[in-house]
Amino acid sequence: MTAVAEGEEKEEDGIIYTVVLKQAPSSPAYCVKAATEEKLALHLLWAFALGDPSYVAVFLATYRSFTTTQRVLDVLSDRLERPPGDEEGRDRRESFDSATCSVFGAWLSEYPEDFRSLKEPSRLLRLAPLLPGRPASAARLRAAVLRLAEELSERALLPDARPDAILPPPPPACGFQAGAILGFPSEAVAEQLTRIETDLFVRLVPYHCLGSQWSQRDKKGREGACGSVRATVRQFNRLANAVLASCLTGGPSLTPARLLEKWIAVAQACRERKNFSSLYAIVSALQSNPIHRLRKTWQDTDKEAVRKYEELRDIFSERDNYAYSRELLKEEGTSKYANPDRQRKHAVGSAPRGTVPYLGLFLTDLTMLDAAVKDRLENGYVNFDKRRREFEVLAQIRLLQSSCKNCTSVPERTFLLWYRSVPPLSQEQSDALSNEIEAPGEAAAPTPVVVVTQCPDVSPGGGDSSSPVNSLISKLTKHMRSPSVSCLDVDASPPPAPSLAPPSPKGGHRRSVSCGENAGRASSAAAASSGPDMRVVRIRMDLHDGNLYRSILVTSNDKTATAVRSALEKHNQDPSQASAYELVQLLPQGKELTIPWAANVFYAMTPSSADFVLRRKGEEAPWQSPAPPATYPRSKAKGRKLVGMLF
Repeated sequence: MTAVAEGEEKEEDGIIYTVVLKQAPSSPAYCVKAATEEKLALHLLWAFALGDPSYVAVFLATYRSFTTTQRVLDVLSDRLERPPGDEEGRDRRESFDSATCSVFGAWLSEYPEDFRSLKEPSRLLRLAPLLPGRPASAARLRAAVLRLAEELSERALLPDARPDAILPPPPPACGFQAGAILGFPSEAVAEQLTRIETDLFVRLVPYHCLGSQWSQRDKKGREGACGSVRATVRQFNRLANAVLASCLTGGPSLTPARLLEKWIAVAQACRERKNFSSLYAIVSALQSNPIHRLRKTWQDTDKEAVRKYEELRDIFSERDNYAYSRELLKEEGTSKYANPDRQRKHAVGSAPRGTVPYLGLFLTDLTMLDAAVKDRLENGYVNFDKRRREFEVLAQIRLLQSSCKNCTSVPERTFLLWYRSVPPLSQEQSDALSNEIEAPGEAAAPTPVVVVTQCPDVSPGGGDSSSPVNSLISKLTKHMRSPSVSCLDVDASPPPAPSLAPPSPKGGHRRSVSCGENAGRASSAAAASSGPDMRVVRIRMDLHDGNLYRSILVTSNDKTATAVRSALEKHNQDPSQASAYELVQLLPQGKELTIPWAANVFYAMTPSSADFVLRRKGEEAPWQSPAPPATYPRSKAKGRKLVGMLF
């Protein structure tokens, strides 16, 4: 390549590079900004030599957003059939062989599930003999590939065996006694919850959190997608339900205030164990309408317990996109203990603990990022800059996972039997039980809390402002309500999408054109730019493969035609057919508002709903009203809608 300048873009043979100069100007690094799927796969073999050592990690973590394992294996196998010849030099062949072993070694080590998900072993049987004969690690690599091929062959002959669930269903004879929770020490309960959460978090597959994966989890044919995230959601729902059920069904012999005190103590013990997932589930259940409305019960609750509860609740304050929660993760994520600057004396000598985060924080960032940044450039190339930004979030998850891998504890059978026996409560049941404890006229009505997500720096002090992810999301989601990322019934939940928020001050962004050390400088420049107001809404289509919501970014400059074309493109439909559709906002009580074709969508929308449907002109609306949109946590949400709003 010829001499280039810092930040310059070069396009060669289907790849757009961004140039990053190192200390020695004569040896620039070439970071891929965008390319075709085939070129991105082939670049795995040359990225290190071109000065982009992070490329392999980014690609392996995110490639499922734009291609498949089968396609990548086919492209690489085709290339391995044509290795560099003697005329290209011995050094080039050795570099090629070393890169091949490095790429497949990392792939097999970090993402073995990719290979196990193949339906048959033919691709692995083709790959094995193509792997280099040298270095010595190549023999071990070839043996590992052949073992995986053998597994696939055996699986085709044997019935599918599913691993045992962490929490299998309770035996039919197991009865529920709400007051039994008082008999377990709070620390023991928190230890068991942390054990369950840690096991789930270590098993989490980070790329399941990608916005492009999670948002399509309920699309027809993808019912089992993102299973590791779904498992975390189920546990969150189960724990929130256990808090509700025990507090509301204690019976006349149990004072509800004592049950509140118990769960507050458990939440505090979870905090000391850096188990933010269980902590948030408990706090959220205590904030739900059936419990929050019990004015007399809260008045009878120990004042010190209420003070602790308020402190724990403040950890998950919505202010500045959960800035306090993010700051705690930053401070304690890889430390041995909670509150490292104020360690308790009894903590000295105790076993180090990993950090189990509230996964919704990461899912929010990744969903916002997927909605705000295009997957492809105008020429059809895959936008790899977007994948680098997604990888920054995934890397944070993997770092926290590494802190949990050596954490072990012993299951406590008595508590687990009680936990499994908790019956699920519907919204109507929760409301009825709450009214039995305190009649509706006696209780204070809760004040609704609307969550507005802002994405500035991770910490209030702006310590991470150089991060491309934080700068990008901060501009795109300022004053935007955050997306829902799960629902109480995981299998039937609508795909996630950010919901509408009130008009915001002007703000905009520019995408960084560099990678590596220049990303910070480019992001700082982007943060200084300004642009139109922006909102993220979700638009669905009644397609042959099911109702699918996708997140669409709408700016204050967009007319209806622009929004319709963007929605069609997101749904993999022909945007040139935009004139055949109308954009309809779905309002409460089954009402609808058709947005005029020439209107400015941003100002035509009402704040009552962020859900839209793209309907062919002349078609009648379906009889049934749409499912109510889930939003990110409303602290005092009504009844059983609570957990659906938390993920």
